[in-house]
Amino acid sequence: MMYKVLTIAGSDSCCGAGVQADLKVISALGATGTCAITAITAQNTLGVSSVFNIPASVVGQQIDAVVSDIGADSLKTGMLVSEEVVEIVCDIFRKYSLKNLVVDPVIFSHKGERLLSDKGIKKLVCDLIPLSCLVTPNIPEAEILTDRKIESLSDIKDAASAICEQGASNVLIKGGHANDYGNDNNANGEIIDLFYDGKEFQYFREKRVDIDNVHGTGCMYSSAIATELAKGNDMNSSITVAKKFITKIIKESSMPGKGNRLADFTHQTDK
Repeated sequence: MMYKVLTIAGSDSCCGAGVQADLKVISALGATGTCAITAITAQNTLGVSSVFNIPASVVGQQIDAVVSDIGADSLKTGMLVSEEVVEIVCDIFRKYSLKNLVVDPVIFSHKGERLLSDKGIKKLVCDLIPLSCLVTPNIPEAEILTDRKIESLSDIKDAASAICEQGASNVLIKGGHANDYGNDNNANGEIIDLFYDGKEFQYFREKRVDIDNVHGTGCMYSSAIATELAKGNDMNSSITVAKKFITKIIKESSMPGKGNRLADFTHQTDK
């Protein structure tokens, strides 16, 4: 059976994040990937030097072309750049009665460059998050989505609850930034991601890999979850597989440039 995953995100010229990384993950996990590009970025392992936003109408035409012909068992959104792009994604999602939408709320680049406008954030919160089956912010993104400071595990739980109150069916707050925020979500040298389904909290744990600054891990994590959902797996098992996959990716990352490390897919043969 062919499983189809559509990624709607920006293009990364060093292929460590964005659409290029998503498509690598989707393929490595045994599905067929399609894409709609929202922006062309000039970037390398050191950071983003320029961004050219694709007109929202053209983003919509890309999505419409793929979905009307090939279809999509799941979708993943990354860098959406503007209010207009968020709106058109919502419109097409409703038009085709799509399902399994994973929203990775990309707001900043790894180096802190702004990648989504204030109006885009508001539109994402009001319209896109309620359509999602899962929202996957890191700690800084969760702070922006909920307009609150996160300094402890209790704060992370409160933020997860707030995002569900915005209309998300499920939320997974990634714990990779825990050290930067001085909170207690880093016990025993683990990366602990907090999952909340609106009723119960659950923790997804993997031992922290002693490697810093791997470019695109958030993009790849969310696309891995979307791929497992496309296969018909439930949310819990999809996150479990994706968590192990991204940990392996980090362990096997390499440094081809002068800045951040990039994922190495050479040995990614396990489906």
